Amino acid sequence: MTEFKPAFGLENKHIQTVYSTFFSKSLNLTHKIEKFTLLDGDFVECYWYNTNKQNSKIVILFHGLAGSYQSPYIQRVMKALSLNGYTSVLMHFRGCATKENLLARSYHSGETKDALEFIKYVKKTHPNANIYTIGYSLGANMLLKLLGEIKEPLIDKAIAISPPMSLDICANQMDKGFSKIYQKRLLKDLILALEKKYDKFDMQSLINLKKEDIKKLDTFWKFDDAYTAPIHGFTSAQDYYTKCSSRQFLKHIKIPTLIIHSKDDPFMTTEVIPSKDELSKNVELHLLEKGGHVGFIGGTFFKPEYYLEKKILNYLLDKKVSS
Repeated sequence: MTEFKPAFGLENKHIQTVYSTFFSKSLNLTHKIEKFTLLDGDFVECYWYNTNKQNSKIVILFHGLAGSYQSPYIQRVMKALSLNGYTSVLMHFRGCATKENLLARSYHSGETKDALEFIKYVKKTHPNANIYTIGYSLGANMLLKLLGEIKEPLIDKAIAISPPMSLDICANQMDKGFSKIYQKRLLKDLILALEKKYDKFDMQSLINLKKEDIKKLDTFWKFDDAYTAPIHGFTSAQDYYTKCSSRQFLKHIKIPTLIIHSKDDPFMTTEVIPSKDELSKNVELHLLEKGGHVGFIGGTFFKPEYYLEKKILNYLLDKKVSS
């Protein structure tokens, strides 16, 4: 396929990033919903699409921060995969679908245990199927970390889209310039979810934070320092970022993996881009000049062409990936 070219009028990295959110119509997909119980007693909601008797090609999807089955990029890839004979399933992170999770903890960029449990379950229940995985943004970072951790061949291929591979760099970038708008929007969802937990759990005793002080968590550094880190066993936001950034795991990946990333991603800087020496022989980094964050919209403003779905299918179908 030809190299990605942004649609005329959509060259700006911020327009690439927000276009699909504001201009995409819901595809109204009908899902088969499965409640998957985790080993710690909590659960995740898994949305299956295009299930059939064989389910010989299954793609497990992981969304980004505050994403869900309603995210336009999830709907588009599910539709594209189904048209090519794939069954897809979105494993929502805890509390991201329709139901609040049962424990005071939540999810984060390096939480790989839930995903590993679900992948093993899918592998066990579909022993003859080819299993693929695709992660977006936070889900992409989580997936790359997981791929670097696992030893057994559970997955046939993996794709990571716009992964924040160095979390501290990304947290810094999100507190600068126009990117502060993204930070404010994402934190709004996180703060609302945290406030609900105070109605269900004794959160103040767990994280030493009064409910009325939640509103003061106006950066990712503050939020992760106050909640994400302590509730998940990290000593600080920096400890969480250091241990969970996927960049350090890339050299250990044993599964064919494609990373799709744009140099102009407004959620991060080019400092997050790994060198060739940091990649295992199984990892291909497809680096583009433009595309924003999970954007990559070509065609025209009124008739957009979504590059990601074409790229994903080409990789899964073993077609040429590079331009």
